[in-house]
Amino acid sequence: MRTGSEPVTARSPLRMRLWLSIWGLIWTGLGTGLFAVAGRTGWAVACGVLFVIVATDLVLVVHHIRQGPHYQPGRDIPPYEPDHGPDGRPEDYGRDSRARHRVPDKGWDDGPEDGTHRP
Repeated sequence: MRTGSEPVTARSPLRMRLWLSIWGLIWTGLGTGLFAVAGRTGWAVACGVLFVIVATDLVLVVHHIRQGPHYQPGRDIPPYEPDHGPDGRPEDYGRDSRARHRVPDKGWDDGPEDGTHRP
């Protein structure tokens, strides 16, 4: 959802994730090999599992990079109306104009129906 507060110069973190994945692939590959040669089977398996996780992340990152940039609305497109829940309230109750109180063993209490706040 676009709210209009997005940074104008935001950049995708995919290139950083690509290089971190390559770095992780090198270290986990070396760790797996060296621990296997040293006879540390548990550490070799742990590094091997991390190697598979990092390789999967690398494949996903390359796939997303190859998809290319996605459409982002420009400055001339006004912000969208925030998504209101099924009861018409905004999702962020911290900014709601009515106070919400946690009542032990009863759940949430919205206060009196007339909109006045409880102390």
